[in-house]
Amino acid sequence: MDGFLLVDKAGGMTSHDVVAMARKKLNTKKVGHAGTLDPMATGVLVLGVGIATRLLTYITDGKKSYEATILLGSSTHTDDKDGDLISTADKEVLAKTTNESISAELAKFVGKIKQRPSSVSAIKIDGKSAHARVRAGEQVEIPERDVTIDEILVKDIRVNDTGIEVDISVTCSAGTYIRAIARDLGERLMVGGHLISLRRTLVSPFSLESCHQIKDAELIPIVEVIEKLFLVRNLDFSESREILFGRSIVQNPQPGVVAALDSQGAFIGLLENKLQGSQIVAAPILVKASE
Repeated sequence: MDGFLLVDKAGGMTSHDVVAMARKKLNTKKVGHAGTLDPMATGVLVLGVGIATRLLTYITDGKKSYEATILLGSSTHTDDKDGDLISTADKEVLAKTTNESISAELAKFVGKIKQRPSSVSAIKIDGKSAHARVRAGEQVEIPERDVTIDEILVKDIRVNDTGIEVDISVTCSAGTYIRAIARDLGERLMVGGHLISLRRTLVSPFSLESCHQIKDAELIPIVEVIEKLFLVRNLDFSESREILFGRSIVQNPQPGVVAALDSQGAFIGLLENKLQGSQIVAAPILVKASE
């Protein structure tokens, strides 16, 4: 049982909750996910089953897209609506915050930037997640990291009794925290800000249109999506046999990681060119066990 489940995660559950449901649904323990979504967040969650769990790292590192709503005028300790309120802006200051200033500040996030993740995140610090350390009463400060934001589009700006709501769509690199954008926007405008809704619409190459609720999601065989993830090399019988025994074959025509398919079109592993002695060969870096 190898393949992918494309799930439209509902709000109020963790990514691990979805994995547990998939394990029960498919009666297998070998299930993992490509990129955590917070409980409040919804949208694309890619699950790998069987050997596909070992392909998830290549998905996790891809581009992501989100639809989000930021509330300006208050801050929370988690940088989202699930956290405790820690500051509220003066109404007169908030009233001077214009649509133009909001859009101008958001534009400054586009490009390669330094971003400080929320202290309440899944990032590990000395083997323990940051959010677990915060819950234990520790003061946590995560160092800034490089992220790339390809695009931020302002969809709508609304003023209401709670503050200013800003709807945005974001396309960004792996490791980007949309909560941090909300927090930093609020800080730059000096009114505070936090995230009140988040929906992931893309985990490249998988879009929301391909996803289903966990109860309705069906296992997609690896071979049906492998060309979206890797360049493909079709092997003859003798080459396939060598790879299945963990041995190298003639180098790949293309650089980087290549998916190997046998003569029947079935996925059998991943190959990468490596120097072996004085020559370059295609060495297996992942091999599917013989059935």
